[in-house]
Amino acid sequence: MVVRPTMLYGAECWPVKKSHVQKMKVADMRMLRWMCGHTRKYKIRNEVIREKVCVASLEDKLRESRLRWFRHVQRRDIDAPVRRCERLTMTGLRKDRGRPKKYWGEVIRQDMLLLQLTEDMTLDRKGWRLRIRVER
Repeated sequence: MVVRPTMLYGAECWPVKKSHVQKMKVADMRMLRWMCGHTRKYKIRNEVIREKVCVASLEDKLRESRLRWFRHVQRRDIDAPVRRCERLTMTGLRKDRGRPKKYWGEVIRQDMLLLQLTEDMTLDRKGWRLRIRVER
C-alpha cells in the first residue's frame, strides 16, 4: 500500500477537478483488484473489493487530507508569508479561455458543505478531526 500515499502526496494543495479524481480512482481500483487477484472480467463491484481489502475510497481520503490542511492554514499567523505564482508563457502572462480556473478555496467550500462544517469548527482540534476522519 505504498502507491496510494504516493498518489495522494501533496494533493491537499491541488484544486482537484473531477477528471483528476476519476483518473486517480481508476488507478487505485486497478491496484486493489491486482492485489486481490481479480480482474474486471470477474465483475466484482468496487465496494466489495474495498471491503475485502479494508480500504476507504480514494475520494474520501483526498477530502480528509484537504480539510486537514485547511485547518492548518486557518491556524497560521496572519503575518505568515504566502507564496503566489503567476503562470507565464514565452509572450508574457497567459490568458486562458473558457471556464474560469478552479481554485483551492472553491474545492474546500464544497468539501465543507458536504460534511456540514464551518470555519469556526477549526478551532476545536478534536472535534474537527472527528468530523473529517475517514475510517480504514
